[in-house]
Amino acid sequence: MESQVWIVSTLLASIALIVVSIVKCKLHPFLALLLASFFVGGMMGMSPLDMIAAMESGIGGTLSFLAIVIGLGTILGKMMEISGAAERIGLTLLRCRFLSPDVIMVLVGLICGITLFVEVGVVLLIPLAFSIARKTNTSLLKLAIPLCTALMAVHCIVPPHPAALYVTNALGADVGSVILWGLIVGLTASLIGGPLYLKLIGHKLPFLTVPAEFNSVSARDESELPALGTTLFTILLPIGLMLAKTLAELYMAPGSSLYTALEFVGNPITAMFIAAFSAYYLLGLRNNMTMSNLLTKTEDCFSSIANILLIIGAGGAFNGVLSGSGMGDALAQILAGLEMHPILLAWLVAIILHAAVGSATVAMMGATAIVSPMLVLYPDISPVIITLAIGSGAIGCTIVTDSLFWLVKQYTGATLKQTFMYYTTATFIASLVALAATFALSTVL
Repeated sequence: MESQVWIVSTLLASIALIVVSIVKCKLHPFLALLLASFFVGGMMGMSPLDMIAAMESGIGGTLSFLAIVIGLGTILGKMMEISGAAERIGLTLLRCRFLSPDVIMVLVGLICGITLFVEVGVVLLIPLAFSIARKTNTSLLKLAIPLCTALMAVHCIVPPHPAALYVTNALGADVGSVILWGLIVGLTASLIGGPLYLKLIGHKLPFLTVPAEFNSVSARDESELPALGTTLFTILLPIGLMLAKTLAELYMAPGSSLYTALEFVGNPITAMFIAAFSAYYLLGLRNNMTMSNLLTKTEDCFSSIANILLIIGAGGAFNGVLSGSGMGDALAQILAGLEMHPILLAWLVAIILHAAVGSATVAMMGATAIVSPMLVLYPDISPVIITLAIGSGAIGCTIVTDSLFWLVKQYTGATLKQTFMYYTTATFIASLVALAATFALSTVL
């Protein structure tokens, strides 16, 4: 067994290598993670063939499940995008007079964000913020920040988002439970980090109008959008199926036909498969799209996920080398000796990595690799809780290293200082609230 100093030094050096490769050398995260995998394997004395075998095992074990779910989820998100289903939800919520516009934007981000990648969600839903800002003479920041904070929260802690699903699967957490509690934690964090925070600073929030270059951007005509019932059914179908599986495991005796059926349809692969075909019909064919149109759109959306699949696969390789080299087990003993609560540790590692590499996905995979080996030493802590803790950490510290920071800055027309003061702070507050909520949940789960 390597000395503790050597193990910790190797881990820190590998993280530094990832950060420098991505931030300074502008290397793609896929290559940076593979480079770190080779580095750790070499420093830990693995033979070349064992190193390759560990990387292959890590990539295969990760993508064998996630590639299918992410592919199906991308189809569902694409159908939400091209049909206008996300905009339908926003327009419907706008009619709720008892909800303020900033709270509405949180709900829009949370609901629509279930099926949309965070960057896609920002681009797709920001026209709603533009429209409301113009109609109500409200500062664009007051609407955009709650929207983007909610999109970030659901991106990090609610499957079937790739990073959230990766952590859930790697830690052996129940998907339905993570979805249920993740939505509750995400809603709480977004409301406090967005609308409440902005209300507390009050008059200090600058009045920003829609940037001139986006004056022509507007939401689609309502007559072109699908019905609300159809939209909600499409979004919530896979969530409902996965939650049904969780309820069956909690309250039904194994072996019955109904139990087996719910286990089958509630598996993320089956649930997303059913949802994708439902979206094809409800949001596509019923809206006069042809199968040729759907084929083209499917091919388009598949080309967009190559990036995320490669990053997740490389994250699996890094995890595989940490485990195969024996570093994982050694880290578990070292981390346990720090006497830091594992929930706090998981949150802290994720938020630091997010700030360093600028990718919530990479941060969550790295945190999982570092924290997961020690969970055997804490059998009383649910994997669901650690999953939420890692996701909660990844919400925070959206700074200049993250493309989302620049996306928010561009669409709001804010200065660099204003983006830091309001959006970065909002995500950090949301991260802290999510951490507190996770600690509270740990007393009952």
